[in-house]
Amino acid sequence: MLRRRAQEEDSTVLIDVSPPEAEKRGSYGSTAHASEPGGQQAAACRAGSPAKPRIDFVLVWEEDLKLDRQQDSAARDRTDMHRTWRETFLDNLRAAGLCVDQQDVQDGNTTVHYALLSASWAVLCYYAEDLRLKLPLQELPNQASNWSAGLLAWLGIPNVLLEVVPDVPPEYYSCRFRVNKLPRFLGSDNQDTFFTSTKRHQILFEILAKTPYGHEKKNLLGIHQLLAEGVLSAAFPLHDGPFKTPPEGPQAPRLNQRQVLFQHWARWGKWNKYQPLDHVRRYFGEKVALYFAWLGFYTGWLLPAAVVGTLVFLVGCFLVFSDIPTQELCGSKDSFEMCPLCLDCPFWLLSSACALAQVREEAGRLFDHGGTVFFSLFMALWAVLLLEYWKRKSATLAYRWDCSDYEDTEERPRPQFAASAPMTAPNPITGEDEPYFPERSRARRMLAGSVVIVVMVAVVVMCLVSIILYRAIMAIVVSRSGNTLLAAWASRIASLTGSVVNLVFILILSKIYVSLAHVLTRWEMHRTQTKFEDAFTLKVFIFQFVNFYSSPVYIAFFKGRFVGYPGNYHTLFGVRNEECAAGGCLIELAQELLVIMVGKQVINNMQEVLIPKLKGWWQKFRLRSKKRKAGASAGASQGPWEDDYELVPCEGLFDEYLEMVLQFGFVTIFVAACPLAPLFALLNNWVEIRLDARKFVCEYRRPVAERAQDIGIWFHILAGLTHLAVISNAFLLAFSSDFLPRAYYRWTRAHDLRGFLNFTLARAPSSFAAAHNRTCRYRAFRDDDGHYSQTYWNLLAIRLAFVIVFEHVVFSVGRLLDLLVPDIPESVEIKVKREYYLAKQALAENEVLFGTNGTKDEQPEGSELSSHWTPFTVPKASQLQQ
Repeated sequence: MLRRRAQEEDSTVLIDVSPPEAEKRGSYGSTAHASEPGGQQAAACRAGSPAKPRIDFVLVWEEDLKLDRQQDSAARDRTDMHRTWRETFLDNLRAAGLCVDQQDVQDGNTTVHYALLSASWAVLCYYAEDLRLKLPLQELPNQASNWSAGLLAWLGIPNVLLEVVPDVPPEYYSCRFRVNKLPRFLGSDNQDTFFTSTKRHQILFEILAKTPYGHEKKNLLGIHQLLAEGVLSAAFPLHDGPFKTPPEGPQAPRLNQRQVLFQHWARWGKWNKYQPLDHVRRYFGEKVALYFAWLGFYTGWLLPAAVVGTLVFLVGCFLVFSDIPTQELCGSKDSFEMCPLCLDCPFWLLSSACALAQVREEAGRLFDHGGTVFFSLFMALWAVLLLEYWKRKSATLAYRWDCSDYEDTEERPRPQFAASAPMTAPNPITGEDEPYFPERSRARRMLAGSVVIVVMVAVVVMCLVSIILYRAIMAIVVSRSGNTLLAAWASRIASLTGSVVNLVFILILSKIYVSLAHVLTRWEMHRTQTKFEDAFTLKVFIFQFVNFYSSPVYIAFFKGRFVGYPGNYHTLFGVRNEECAAGGCLIELAQELLVIMVGKQVINNMQEVLIPKLKGWWQKFRLRSKKRKAGASAGASQGPWEDDYELVPCEGLFDEYLEMVLQFGFVTIFVAACPLAPLFALLNNWVEIRLDARKFVCEYRRPVAERAQDIGIWFHILAGLTHLAVISNAFLLAFSSDFLPRAYYRWTRAHDLRGFLNFTLARAPSSFAAAHNRTCRYRAFRDDDGHYSQTYWNLLAIRLAFVIVFEHVVFSVGRLLDLLVPDIPESVEIKVKREYYLAKQALAENEVLFGTNGTKDEQPEGSELSSHWTPFTVPKASQLQQ
């Protein structure tokens, strides 16, 4: 690919930070060098380093000596090729200035190789500037705040959620690192602590991601490829030490960062305490900290929703015992003979299974009453306010954590993109040449990928149709079983088993589609990691949305709508369309939601608890059993890299976000059918926070700290679900609930609902009655000829009017709340404007004092500087060389 030309030097450097052969690499190219590693590299590695180098990263691979001797020629060639790639990769790492200390552990017939990587002071400084890292200039008091803590303090109520966590990370004014301004940065006099562990990990990971191990044009580059090909078994930074507290206990004079997180965050006993987000950010980076900030924020907002939903459910419980139509059902005796449920099924009396029918009616009334309308309106406004206040919270965290402009100015192209991009082009913001992929070519690839998505969605719809047929056939089979009890519950049995089968389909298809989405997103060539993750997230969510919500949507809006009438029933592939059981489809929808939502949560939590533990146990058992075979004692000490290799690799945050966003959809889109959904979500999330925290602190290898500006495209997905929830609940209340038919009957017939049961039953057409020599009833608003009655059309008009009024009221109030609640808190806006003003002032003074050529619209990079900072001219890359 094209490379940018070397820039001219302009000023004297303070220190030499040039790694060996640095002039032979580009900012976005590989770190491979023409010269062989030798004394020059070793000298650079030792320069400015302590006697015992700090281990920044670990590479691991295993070699089975017994298997090597038994391999055929093709497998042996592959093993030799992997060995060559590893050696080339390690040589290129040494040439890039890294110290590589190899430790080999012989375990019987297997040798586990550990490559311990460390970077010298010169290498860290060089790549810190190359990566545009921000480092501290001045320490500030910690500005962490919590609205609930402030409210309780103002009310004078003791705050049981508050806990004093030791070693609070300070806040800083920070700026993009410049080597020739090194003395101005805070702590620059101590080379061992100037770069935090997370900054060192970011630098090392960037080097690993850009270092080739073969021909670059064949894309033989980077640590990701080596791990995918099985050349390396693992690559990870080290934890700060054990997570268990020392023998002195938590009162020990100095706990490491991991122990602080375990003691005050990852323990189950801390379920009722605020999360130490600043500590999480310092140890795991902004991306992980933002996930836990969102999870905690969402969980806190679920509390009022759960309280109101539980009250609405309790109101339904009281209304059940005084419901006139339910009492009429059991008192009907022989009054209502119902039409057959299938072609060969017998006629049946509505009161014949009074107890079971009454249970279904009462269960339906638990969720289907006037309070549900209020709760739907409440939840719609709740979702709007949740997102508005999260925008404020996110903006505050981005400002405090100094990542407000990360995506616009700081984020660099992905190494995989840089290696494959066919050309370079100037970045419109920074002005630097960067790898470039034509937008038109990317659009064509995204269009082709969307076709694949449509095909996968069609597969999900086919599965849904098969579930519908299964339910219909199962209901017929059970109703013909001859068992009175089973026949009475035929519809419920078919619906429940269909929900379980649907859940199995969902879990299987999810695994397949995630792998396919990875391939498509890599092919689309997205420039930055943020854009890559956003594109991948959108693909998977579209599929998962159809996958998880197709069955509830069918039950809510289609089941029982196209049944027909006696003598003219509609069929699907020769099978009669499903009808809603006694109590209506709303209770079936609540059942489906509970099976999918609660079932998925239980399965996910079991997986999150058991799978990491089983994987960790197996990894420890496998490694330690080999050591015992090799003759090593069980109590022999091992290095921290061996301890961390026994942990489970971190798989990222995508699955965690997806689980919460799908849950948010269930809580909002179908809340009219299940007011208890927020309560189940709240209980799950209380467990989820500590479960995820424990995984990251105790069971996962330490992930590379990543910066992030916000939660990415997940916020836009949540906003889309919020708008969809308003429309969904409006149609759900209008067309699936009995709320409007009951209200219409009160207004036009009887206020006490006496006779409502007879009002909802139509008579079979005369042709059907003549053919069977008897008449019967069925649920519908039709006349004696099977045509829709005037009542049906009146109700249809009322329902459509309700939908229009409901969604206009909610959207109008939501828009008003959007205007009243600023996206960025006023205090943060004032601070940003103040710092921008000080930066402009400093630039003007710099022009007067030093005669720089800045224009009036220029500002120094990192405009969040304090007034004591004097801006400087951006140095050239060649300044870093002697």
